[in-house]
Amino acid sequence: MTETQDLRKTGTTTIGIIAKDAVILAAERKSTMGYLVASRNAEKIAQVDDKIGMTIAGLVGDAQALEKIIRAELKLYRLQEDKVATVKAAANLMATIMYSRRFYPYLVQIIVGGYDTEPRLYSFDPSGSIQDEKEYFSTGSGSPVAFGVLEDKFRPGMPAEEAKKLAAKAIRAAVQRDIASGGSGIDIVAIDASGFHKATDAEVNAMLK
Repeated sequence: MTETQDLRKTGTTTIGIIAKDAVILAAERKSTMGYLVASRNAEKIAQVDDKIGMTIAGLVGDAQALEKIIRAELKLYRLQEDKVATVKAAANLMATIMYSRRFYPYLVQIIVGGYDTEPRLYSFDPSGSIQDEKEYFSTGSGSPVAFGVLEDKFRPGMPAEEAKKLAAKAIRAAVQRDIASGGSGIDIVAIDASGFHKATDAEVNAMLK
């Protein structure tokens, strides 16, 4: 597939949830180009620091560029300051980068989640506006369906395992109704005080039973 085609790949459902002691990120794996399924195994959750991740919705080329920039900046900060950036600092940096391109924007919807002293979740639009999410958020073409499940089943302070099951079920609901969402499975990541933990396919399947 050419680079030009890759830049056009769109269609997604991603979710972020604040749990009791972790932030949960989830996404399905299909990417599309119009009516063509470009990939059934697209990676839509990226680890950008030890305890910080981001989800990707929108133009893949733009999202990958942002991912590379933010990962490099966080590594540079660690080297210069000899400490790890907070999730809020990483989110503000993301917002600044996106705002600097507001007249020629990155055509993406981004969620940044992570853990420093507590789980944190931020959402962004292409102009660089930032929102500190206290419960949950969803992006992409399947987000209206996912929001319905989240609105119904989310409760503040829910354990991480329960939040992962909720994320899996919300993604599954979106896959069943949104033609641009789907693929070969669902990716679910929990970020807590001990780091970045990605669930296996078998674990995700168990969550859905």
